[in-house]
Amino acid sequence: MALVPFPSQSAQRRPDDEPDWDEGPDDGSGGKMSFLEHLDELRKRIIWSVSALGVGVLIAFAYIGNIFEFIMRPMQRMLPPGQTLIYTDPSEAFMLQIKIALIAGLIVASPMVFAQIWLFIAPGLYQHEKKLAIPFVVMSTVLFVSGAAFSHYAVFPLVWRFFASFTTDYLTYMPRVEPAFSIYLRLILALGITFQLPTVVLFLARMGMITPRFMIRNFKYAILLIIIAAAVLSPDGGGVGMVVMGAPVVILYILSIGLAWMFGKRRRTDDDAAEA
Repeated sequence: MALVPFPSQSAQRRPDDEPDWDEGPDDGSGGKMSFLEHLDELRKRIIWSVSALGVGVLIAFAYIGNIFEFIMRPMQRMLPPGQTLIYTDPSEAFMLQIKIALIAGLIVASPMVFAQIWLFIAPGLYQHEKKLAIPFVVMSTVLFVSGAAFSHYAVFPLVWRFFASFTTDYLTYMPRVEPAFSIYLRLILALGITFQLPTVVLFLARMGMITPRFMIRNFKYAILLIIIAAAVLSPDGGGVGMVVMGAPVVILYILSIGLAWMFGKRRRTDDDAAEA
C-alpha cells in the first residue's frame, strides 16, 4: 500500500465528516474544492449577501424618516440653538437618504451576511467544527450591532462635541451634512468591524490556531496595532476619537484572551480524551 506524505486535513476526514450540503455524487475527494469551485462558491455567497442587503435597504426605506431623525438627533444637539446642518449641493440631501438606507440595511441584513461568510468557510471544516455555525452568526451579529450602538451613543457624540468646541467669536460652526454623516458612517463601520475581535479569536481558538499564551506574549504588539488603527480610523487624526475607539478594543482583546483560554483548554482536553 503506497504511503502519501504530508496528507492534507481534508484528506484525513472520515466520510461522516463531509459537509451536509455537498451536491452531486460522492467522488471520494474528501470535500476538497478546486480554485474555480472556490470562486463559484464565493460568487454565490456574494450574491446572497447583496440580495439580503437589498432587502434590508428596502426595509430601511420604509422607515427612513424615523431612521433619519435617529441619526441626526445627536448632531443637532451639539449645534447652537436654532442652527441646523446645511447642504450646498442639490443632490446632497438625496444622497444622504441613500447612504442612511444602506447602513441601516446592512445592520438589518447582518445576520444573513455573517451566515454567508460562515457557509463560505464551512466546507473546509470538520463536522464537529461546523456546530459553531449558530454561535458564530449570533455572536457576530450581536457584536456588530453593539459596535454600531456604541459608536452612535458614545463615540460619535464625543467626537462631534470635540469638533464643535472650537467655535469662537471669530469662528462660527456651520457644518455641512455630508461630511458630518461621513464621520458618523466611518465610526459606525470601524467599531462594528473591530467589535468582531472576540468572534475571530473564539473561532481561531476553537480551531486550535491561536492560544491565550500567544495573545498574552504579544499583548504589547496588539496594543500598538490597536493604537495605530484607532489613529488612522479616527476622524480627528489621533485625538479624542483615538482614545474612545481604542479603549474598548483593548478591553475586547483582554476579553478575547479569556475566550481563547476557555475554548482552547476545552479543545485540548477533548483531544487528550480522544487519544486515551
